[in-house]
Amino acid sequence: MLGYRRSDFSHDLIAGLSVAAVALPVGVAYAQLAGFSPIFGLYSTILPMIVYALFGTSRQLIVGPDAATCALIATAVTPLAAGDPKLYISLSIAIATLAGIFCIGASFLRLGALADFLSKPILVGFLNGVSLHILVGQLGKLLGFPIEANGIVPNLVEMVLKIQQTHLPTLAVGLATFAVLLVSPRVFPRLPAALVALAAAGLIVAGFGLDKLGVTVLGVVPAGLPDLRLPCLHMDLLDDVAAAAAGLALVSFSSMMLTARSFAAKNRYHIDADREFAALGAANIASALSQGFAISGADSRTAMADASGGRTQMTGLVAAATVAIVLLFLTKPLQYVPIAALGAVLAMASISLLDLHTLGRLYRLRKSEFALSLLATFGVIWVGAIHAIGVAVILAVLRFVSISAKPRVEILGQITGISGFHATSRHPEAQTYPGLLLFRFNGPLIFFNAPYFKQQTLASIDAAGSGLRWFVLDAMPITQLDVTGYFELEDLVHTLHERGVELVVAGRKMQIINWHKRQGLSDKYFADRHYPTLRETVRVYKELFMTKEELSLQQERRK
Repeated sequence: MLGYRRSDFSHDLIAGLSVAAVALPVGVAYAQLAGFSPIFGLYSTILPMIVYALFGTSRQLIVGPDAATCALIATAVTPLAAGDPKLYISLSIAIATLAGIFCIGASFLRLGALADFLSKPILVGFLNGVSLHILVGQLGKLLGFPIEANGIVPNLVEMVLKIQQTHLPTLAVGLATFAVLLVSPRVFPRLPAALVALAAAGLIVAGFGLDKLGVTVLGVVPAGLPDLRLPCLHMDLLDDVAAAAAGLALVSFSSMMLTARSFAAKNRYHIDADREFAALGAANIASALSQGFAISGADSRTAMADASGGRTQMTGLVAAATVAIVLLFLTKPLQYVPIAALGAVLAMASISLLDLHTLGRLYRLRKSEFALSLLATFGVIWVGAIHAIGVAVILAVLRFVSISAKPRVEILGQITGISGFHATSRHPEAQTYPGLLLFRFNGPLIFFNAPYFKQQTLASIDAAGSGLRWFVLDAMPITQLDVTGYFELEDLVHTLHERGVELVVAGRKMQIINWHKRQGLSDKYFADRHYPTLRETVRVYKELFMTKEELSLQQERRK
């Protein structure tokens, strides 16, 4: 604020009004998705935007109710509240509070790297599952009859069984809203499609009296700003609430960081992941204090802020002020908005959340990542959105272990006309030297992959035969060495000595020597035969062991 440039205000003012135009209908719709009165969607919009503007590091990111977050809230709270509306609100506020506390704690522990924990394939698959969950959940609103079942498959089964109960006026309103959502961007490109659609649906209902024909509407929306209250935690439900809040914090932060990083890259600046964690936590606590529910980064509103020319977080402050003015003076028109129109807006939002393009790219790039993404989607379908967070985390851990526990192992050789050393498995034409084995282990040498390292080194030594003189370990890819890895190196040295082979290390000479000194360990295995590069290692070996005739023959083979 102290360094704000006045020249930016005109841009931020227009962008803030545009963001508010999107935030109003989306906030109302997402409140319905989360199981709240529409007013709570607006409560969850104002104070969080102000707090993020003060603490966040992204210039464009707008926080607020998010489709995936709202779906998770509804899934987590519904079974705990057992039909009690007051308990439902109280538990939702408690989840927002705990999620905020977890985020702030993670920021102090510098756990911003958790944004990368749920990999792109897993997060895309999870959000695709949530998208389907939201879409199926809107079918009852569009058809005009209640669906009581929980879960995607039970919802679809109940819908088929009740299809004869379809209320045609309600269905007509829903289809008309879909039509406006599709046509509006072409006819009114400067106006948010959701705002145009809900305004049109409200005017039609009020003008033709469709609410008297059975079309359900929002009803009276109380005016005024939210009262600030301290959240109340139910100690008997604390374990369930805390587990839901932790999962919600992880997913909302991961999703938010995808949005924040993409717009930061587009506008050529950097964001601080740890500070973003704290900002998200503060925004969630602010939402809870103002009787709102958990929030996250909002893709549609962030895109609107950027497209409208927003330059700073003043955009969020303007948007928050605009929503507050609507809450004070303009809530009366909201009573005519039909529930079917909100269902159409949410269905359209869920379709935009469905990322089939990335799924197709995953299929073309790597089938295993494609399968991982589908597993995350089926996890949401099979066990529900909240439990699927655990599925997503388990998949992430298994993926990490599978990559880290068995790094790629390579035997290296040289190719004429190409500098460096290359894996013989990928380049059969790469030439090796008799009695010399160049071995590369592409990963840290630590406790969970040390046995694999030993297995692969012994297999390589056996394959090299009895003429082996030097076993050269390329240390450059070994970014970390713990005590377990050191013991495996010791065992390798003894095994090599028994076979008359010497261990030679190439690269990271000073790091390894200094590590030995800090740990008070002997460097006798590395001091004599440790060279700065593989090229130097090969040069020394040729000088010591290869005759001129052998060198000439080797050069002819390489040619």
